[in-house]
Amino acid sequence: MLVLGVLAQASGSFVISVPAYFIPLLHSERGISLGQAGLLAAAPSFGMVLTLVAWGAAADRWGERWVISIGLALAAVFALVSARTVDLLPLGCVLVLTGAAAASANAASGRVVVGWFPRNRRGLAMGIRQMSVPLGVAVAALVVPPLAAHGGVGSPLVVAAGIVGVVAVVCAVGLRNPPQNAVVVTSAATAMNPYRRSRFLLRIHAVSVLLVVPQFALSIFGLVWLIADLGCPVVTAGIIVAAAQILGAVGRIGVGVMSDRTGSRVRVIRVVAYAGVAALLVLAGSAALGWSVVAVVAYVVATMISVADNGPAFTVVAEAAGSSWSGRALGLQNTGQNLTAALVGPTIGALITVVGYPSAFVIAATAPLLSLALIPRADEQA
Repeated sequence: MLVLGVLAQASGSFVISVPAYFIPLLHSERGISLGQAGLLAAAPSFGMVLTLVAWGAAADRWGERWVISIGLALAAVFALVSARTVDLLPLGCVLVLTGAAAASANAASGRVVVGWFPRNRRGLAMGIRQMSVPLGVAVAALVVPPLAAHGGVGSPLVVAAGIVGVVAVVCAVGLRNPPQNAVVVTSAATAMNPYRRSRFLLRIHAVSVLLVVPQFALSIFGLVWLIADLGCPVVTAGIIVAAAQILGAVGRIGVGVMSDRTGSRVRVIRVVAYAGVAALLVLAGSAALGWSVVAVVAYVVATMISVADNGPAFTVVAEAAGSSWSGRALGLQNTGQNLTAALVGPTIGALITVVGYPSAFVIAATAPLLSLALIPRADEQA
């Protein structure tokens, strides 16, 4: 079940990450500004914002298997349609629909992990599940630039449609809903709303929104920064971005294990926030001074740290919400993050145009700094 959850999330992550790696092609060959390209890259994230809570509510009501399978099948169809769309505005609209469908995996695969694993192993299991997000981004970083360079925007979208379609079929055949789904269906109407019980979930949602700013700033603009500012060849830049994402994926497992052993998810999130501020400032300083090797290393480290909080945050959200509310709570968690991601693309792109990459990295560092005041002192469980 964990493997299928990882495959579902990784394929969804891959398909929504594809447009981010069009940016060098669109910027250099079509003359599109970084702000416009960032808006196109954010289109799938905007689509996810529209449907995450609905997919989560569907998973609460009917279980994870068909929510994931149907959603990914629809994402494959929309990705295939977008591959045949040339004009930017219609392309952006279809990418919004692609993200809206792919959101099913984000909303439901976390419930699979929480449902099949006990609390003392959820951090590890969720870390493995969460590694699927940077894994999908890493695959996109490796395959999209060369495919786009040789076959245009449509080629990587066709590949994405094929991958997501296959995973949809595999999940329909092999995925099984967790045992407590019977309890979820019968008790959902009477379960206490965890948002009325305390502000814990709202604080975690706000923290995750702030911590996702550097994650998407680095994943969307890392490739074009390496190419435009550091002069890296396209293939080399893609390898660096992919390596950073893969290391981040492995790091998520380590952070998950740490949260299991310490018994506190929020304590680990606080450590990640401090480390994120430091890494971004080192990246900004080395980039401003022209220390290319140091800047590349700092970029890899900052990217690793920027994705590390997601596993503990998702786990503690599901634990605090309880089985009857976890789908909706995880949907809200993802909604806030993806709404922020949709804003990060055009905002950071415009900032880079005005103040340059180093200053934009410094501005991104203020987000994890602000999050430190919101992180709760202790975990909460339903």
